[in-house]
Amino acid sequence: MPNIILASQSPRRRELLARMGIPHFDVIPAREEEQTDPTLPAGRLVKALAQQKAREVAARVPPDAIVIAADTVVAIDGEILGKPHSPAEAAEMLQKLSGRQHTVCTGVAVRQNDVELVEGESAQVRFRPLSPQEIAAYIATGEPMDKAGAYGVQGYGCLFVEGIVGDYYTVMGLPVCRLGRMLARFGVDPLALAAEQEARS
Repeated sequence: MPNIILASQSPRRRELLARMGIPHFDVIPAREEEQTDPTLPAGRLVKALAQQKAREVAARVPPDAIVIAADTVVAIDGEILGKPHSPAEAAEMLQKLSGRQHTVCTGVAVRQNDVELVEGESAQVRFRPLSPQEIAAYIATGEPMDKAGAYGVQGYGCLFVEGIVGDYYTVMGLPVCRLGRMLARFGVDPLALAAEQEARS
């Protein structure tokens, strides 16, 4: 089987890829700053960013390697929220999300031998109302600072989420159901890999 490469240093994406049944893969994050068009809607933006990451890493590895890249943003009222650059910016983002519904979009790109698939998934997330004290306490945990929208649904941020419509793993940053179907088109069957791994253990 060709080498599988995750073009992301996100521990959440590494965890999810392993959870899908892919026991062995390399992590080679994209190094270049992505060029974005601020006029793109969130769903198109994340696909464009994932595509850029996949192409940049694919150019540095053997062509038969399967490169997987992803990008996630939060959108509310037409505004795209990426990762906060400061605690103050994190607080501002969380105040915007407080008591409201927002959209989480994740784009995924899979590339091998100049064959490329780029797809996206979105989910609706509703926050309960947050007090200034709760926001300050959450920021003090440090969790918001490397998360789109300044929260992690799989971490302490779960305390704020009243409900999700759509794929939970899209909110985590890697829509595994969609990615599984994409990998199948490259001849990778995660369930078969998991079964093989179980047979060996």
